[in-house]
Amino acid sequence: MGEDSRLAGVVALAQGMAVAHSSREVWWAAANGAYRALGGSFAALSVWERELGRLRVLVNVGERAEDEEEFPGDEAYPVHQFAEITEFLHERWAEGGEPNAWVETAQGPAAGRRPGYVHQRVAALRRRGRGCCVIAPIVLHGRAWGELYVARPVGAPVFGREDADFATVLASVVAAGIAQTERLEEVRRLAFTDALTGLANRRAVDACLDEAVERHRRDGVVVSLVVCDLNGLKRVNDTRGHAVGDRLLERFGSILSLCGAMLPGALAARLGGDEFCLLAVGPSADEVVRAAGELCRRAAELELGEGVACGVASTGDSIGPVGSARRLFRLADAAQYRAKAERAARPVVAGRQGPDDPVVRLADEPSAEQPATERRRFRGRG
Repeated sequence: MGEDSRLAGVVALAQGMAVAHSSREVWWAAANGAYRALGGSFAALSVWERELGRLRVLVNVGERAEDEEEFPGDEAYPVHQFAEITEFLHERWAEGGEPNAWVETAQGPAAGRRPGYVHQRVAALRRRGRGCCVIAPIVLHGRAWGELYVARPVGAPVFGREDADFATVLASVVAAGIAQTERLEEVRRLAFTDALTGLANRRAVDACLDEAVERHRRDGVVVSLVVCDLNGLKRVNDTRGHAVGDRLLERFGSILSLCGAMLPGALAARLGGDEFCLLAVGPSADEVVRAAGELCRRAAELELGEGVACGVASTGDSIGPVGSARRLFRLADAAQYRAKAERAARPVVAGRQGPDDPVVRLADEPSAEQPATERRRFRGRG
């Protein structure tokens, strides 16, 4: 393979990773670009899970064996089975230079091993009908991250030293692409996360609620929203200080997350100040009301604060057509407003008091009690 073709391979790999929109796409682009650049028939990208002491395969591309899935759920290998990477994973190389790629062949056994020993890589090559492979360590932020593996079939030219050196270069390009993806994902995470509680924030709710209501309109899926006001936060801040108030917010956030786990896929969020919500897509209205009831019970048992005012609105109840995220939020907000006014110990649910339900009326016919401008700017979209 000439220098021009190798340069083209590096460029193609980098471009493929650059246009990827998710971690999965990045992994696939890395493996696909590497096996094409090296003239292989198969490639895999694996990550070292330090806490479990294993290499977990993220993606397999090219000519896969019957037991190899493109994005495997549980293909992993204990590190102790691969003596040749133990030193790399424990970063013995860190004091000087970078780790280099190496080649294995199906001929084995590895040089210097006891008689009868068959290297795990050699055994895997034989089992899957491959003739050779090159393994390139991936280093990210100065630490061992994982490996890039490219194989060729039996009968194809065996990888040489130049191929291993080129694989080392490709691994560096892959590491740069993964680092860029991780930075972007961290930025996205911060943009949609409340810094104090670690829950989703208002921006995340906006995006998810719009998408959920569109699914409801298109497919009829049940969408439910629980809106909460944490009672007594101002009193705690005024009498015991904002540090204690922050602790109350964090503890309630943990309870909200715990109760949200009762509803598969529910989004737990802090809207700002003492305002929180749960967004559930799929569970029935009754399931959501039960989770909201448990939320109220647990909040009342907190040693700080004065419980929570909780309102629920679900497309699974008699609330009329929900054509926009704004209407569902107004209904949940009106239910919460009524719960707060009545100092209710349980959630107030929109649409459960007959055709003239006061919560629905409050949401759809703004009065002096609920002005048209609405009590919070968050509701004023659209």
